[in-house]
Amino acid sequence: MSMQAHEIASPPLAREPFEARRLREMALSAGADDVGFVSIDDPAIAFERAEILAAFPYARTLVSFVMRMNRENIRSPARSLANVEFHRVGDETDAVSHRLTRMLEDMGLRAAYPAMAFPMEAARWPNKMWVISHKPVAVAAGLGKMGVHRNVIHPKFGNFILLGTMVVDVALDSYSRPLDYNPCLSCKLCVAVCPTGAIAPDGGFDFAACYTHNYREFMGGFMDWVETIADAKSAAGYREKVEDAESVSMWQSLAYGPNYKAAYCLAVCPAGEDVIGAYRGDRSGFLQSIVDPLKKKEETIYVTPHSDAEDYVKRRFPHKRVNRVANGMRAASIASFARGLSLRFQKKRAAGLSAVYHFAFSGAERKDLTVTIANGRLEVGEGLIGEADLSVRADTLTWLRFLRKERSLLWALATFKIRLRGDPRLLAAFGRCFP
Repeated sequence: MSMQAHEIASPPLAREPFEARRLREMALSAGADDVGFVSIDDPAIAFERAEILAAFPYARTLVSFVMRMNRENIRSPARSLANVEFHRVGDETDAVSHRLTRMLEDMGLRAAYPAMAFPMEAARWPNKMWVISHKPVAVAAGLGKMGVHRNVIHPKFGNFILLGTMVVDVALDSYSRPLDYNPCLSCKLCVAVCPTGAIAPDGGFDFAACYTHNYREFMGGFMDWVETIADAKSAAGYREKVEDAESVSMWQSLAYGPNYKAAYCLAVCPAGEDVIGAYRGDRSGFLQSIVDPLKKKEETIYVTPHSDAEDYVKRRFPHKRVNRVANGMRAASIASFARGLSLRFQKKRAAGLSAVYHFAFSGAERKDLTVTIANGRLEVGEGLIGEADLSVRADTLTWLRFLRKERSLLWALATFKIRLRGDPRLLAAFGRCFP
């Protein structure tokens, strides 16, 4: 009996390398369209290792797989077609993870999986909520490379894929290798079609612009909508701020799952063996049938006030209507404030500004930061480095309340909760870079 119990607790398969070929066949039979394998010790995912092990202490191998989406649904100007495909394939991605996990459990192996997208660890908001970052794992597993648009491009299926990741407690006899080339064509069609200007020709990316519009009905955008309801004194007051169509759209997201507003960068991408033929065979026809309808579409674009995105939409797409909203990107700590600077930085709003800022926070959270803005670029460093053009010493809670507009700067200065040394106009210039 004791031997049988020992065999159940430590099956031979858990002690010996598992065949990668066999695991691949199992993943494909579970419904995956392609699969690759990454060791938990792979340097490419070192930045994720601690968090993965916190959720999956037994992790030895990550199984990354892709699921194909139907291209024409994603390309349609009718976003309901794209969203139903996102949700359908997303559900199937989780189902594949479930089926493969069950296969492995039936063999006596420990295996588990996080969600493809939602639900996430929402209690961590506004910090990283997902358990595993699927994209870097997929790249390490040889399933594609990141394109200009920040999406993984599979060498065969292009970017018309969704990603899943599983964690297994066995080592494999061989692991995948990253691609030795990038399928991205650098055609910049994603740049041309992005309604908010989030994707820059030089490879830059305005996270806040993409997040504010495309994720209007997710997370921070949803929070802003709820606060709009709370601030409205009547139904008429609510309707002055929110159109009926947006209210119905919010209902649809609540009832059937959150809906993306764009994802045009995916729609127009011609990369991938299965995709590139139409682009190479008739570029003019490709532009007319796929790219132009999205550019010409009359729609509402959600932007934060006084942002680069607001200027871009008005200049590049005057037929699209701008709707000013908040995006819920509020710092809950000084650490999240520091991380959020790069996500919210507005390159064009920073044009002409050259300054070094020292931030010394005390009280509930002690932290020193040096923020340098010059030539439209941002650098954030730990500690007080060099000479500052403006020094800000602040009580942590007061600073966070000031950022959330719960305390005025004048009150904070008068009570010495925030102290400035240098030209105070530089603080206003700083604020313009992070609307």
